Amino acid sequence: MKKQQLLILVTALALMGITAGVLARVGKNHKLGRPGLKTSPLPGSQNLQIDLPAQVLNCESEPIPIPEVVTNTLPRDTSYGQRMYKSADGFQTVMNVVLMGADRTSIHKPQFCLTGQGWKIDRSELLQLPIALPHPYELPVMKLTATRRVNRPDGQEVLLRGVYVYWFVADGRLTARHGERMWWMARDLLLTGELQRWAYVTLFAVCEPGQEDAIYERMKQFIVAAVPQFQLVGGSPTEPAAGRAVP
Repeated sequence: MKKQQLLILVTALALMGITAGVLARVGKNHKLGRPGLKTSPLPGSQNLQIDLPAQVLNCESEPIPIPEVVTNTLPRDTSYGQRMYKSADGFQTVMNVVLMGADRTSIHKPQFCLTGQGWKIDRSELLQLPIALPHPYELPVMKLTATRRVNRPDGQEVLLRGVYVYWFVADGRLTARHGERMWWMARDLLLTGELQRWAYVTLFAVCEPGQEDAIYERMKQFIVAAVPQFQLVGGSPTEPAAGRAVP
């Protein structure tokens, strides 16, 4: 390992250790921040319902129940939102949101979600998507491209490709970097006594090999249209370029 790479690794590990220490020391004496997403009360529960839009562009949707293996594993004060979106031409994607409560362990490293379901991550890309409302800004997202082999009912093995897009949002905060989210959470908790209430937003779509770019193009259009409908936080305003297309 090169000296520069070793230095980066050591620095990252030190920051993670400092973050964990700060959270452990002051985590019991804090106030919980506001969500950065639209929510509504759940009758009979202290948790919240994430108000994902029922329709985005030409996609209708239906809610997906959260599996018990998830609700029994994550902290009891975790809130959720999950819908399957489908268009008449066959495009479909699942949008899922996990919103932490006072227990910060509701949100884990995103890569675990895919690898835990048998997907192999082939590529990770940090990207920016232009959102128009409430003002023009760039939404940071992480795009993971993954591969999985599955057996069809006839026993034949087929190769699938998955496109997984995610970001994190809290009141006044946006990032697609797990480490940055952890650092901000520790820093603000130490300086203000407020525990940022982070949400982890994901979209996932499956396609055949060779269709990854096409499916991601549809996902980008979907995200650009959907985000203003459920997200309360916008990034730093930008000047929209005339005729600008989604990158």
